[in-house]
Amino acid sequence: MDSVKDSVISVRNLSKSYGSIHVLNNVSFDLERGHIIGLLGPNGSGKTSLIKIFTGLINDYKGEVLIDGTKPGVISKSKVAYLPEKTYLASYMTADDAINYIADFYDDFDKEKAMKMIDVFQLDHKQKVKTMSKGQQEKIQLLLVMCRNAQIYILDEPMGGVDPAARDFILRAILQNRPEGSTILMSTHLIHDIEGVLDSIIMIGRGQLLMQDTTANLTAQGKTINEIFKEVFRNDWEF
Repeated sequence: MDSVKDSVISVRNLSKSYGSIHVLNNVSFDLERGHIIGLLGPNGSGKTSLIKIFTGLINDYKGEVLIDGTKPGVISKSKVAYLPEKTYLASYMTADDAINYIADFYDDFDKEKAMKMIDVFQLDHKQKVKTMSKGQQEKIQLLLVMCRNAQIYILDEPMGGVDPAARDFILRAILQNRPEGSTILMSTHLIHDIEGVLDSIIMIGRGQLLMQDTTANLTAQGKTINEIFKEVFRNDWEF
């Protein structure tokens, strides 16, 4: 590809295996700076492995990955705000504890904004994580991510397991708190809920890059991203 200079993430010949299972097989692509990008694929397609490579949590892979020009590591982690799929906060923590915890780690974290967003999100400052609902836990984790002034936001299933009203709230919170010019890479299976805000998409499956394009190009013929996704992966569900 010839848009490397505008790429915030570059991947070249990336392969990752778990024993004999190849989840990523010689994959190459670039992600454009400043875009909201949907990372799409069925369960087990390698989305989470790819995200963990980007965030420096997986290091035993083959190929090259560059995050804003540097390999995943200390420098890239200072530029990336990561929302994992599963709750990572200790069960004894309160919302305020969580904010103080993250503030100690990241210089770009806006603690004052986070404290205000606790109220905007209708959360209790002193409620412990273990007594929060799934939706409340999603909100506090999203708040911690979006109150960083990062260059790249990597969100793994940010709306998984919550009702449609909560999904709409979470999506609006992401868009309203995104710094100008930042990049969002969002992995989700709730394509219908987010396709209206995506600038571009990337689909992976069977260890391969199956599709990458702007949403404008993909939907020009009248099909939705959700419909295109079903066409691409239809054979994955046939017996």
